[in-house]
Amino acid sequence: MHMLYDSESFVVVHMLPDAPGKQSSSQPLNDTAPAAPQLARHGFEIVDKRSGKEVYLDGSWAEMFQQQILAWQRETPTQEEVEDTLDRYAGLAQNPVVVH
Repeated sequence: MHMLYDSESFVVVHMLPDAPGKQSSSQPLNDTAPAAPQLARHGFEIVDKRSGKEVYLDGSWAEMFQQQILAWQRETPTQEEVEDTLDRYAGLAQNPVVVH
């Protein structure tokens, strides 16, 4: 997990997949069958602090957001431009933020 952005209105966290080759603790050690391959996926969690809701982007949504981040790195947008973009993604937010 890597925090990418934190403001008064939004938090953006990049969720990284587990390290390759890491053995799951739920798999028995004496199992001789090879483990089923797992797709290493990453995603982004965007929390709208104003509404208390979050959205998790994975798959093609995460890829589109990754492209946006790369564009921001090239163009150095203003905070207002970043917040406007995050506000559009926050429109997808349905899940209330729950602290566990």
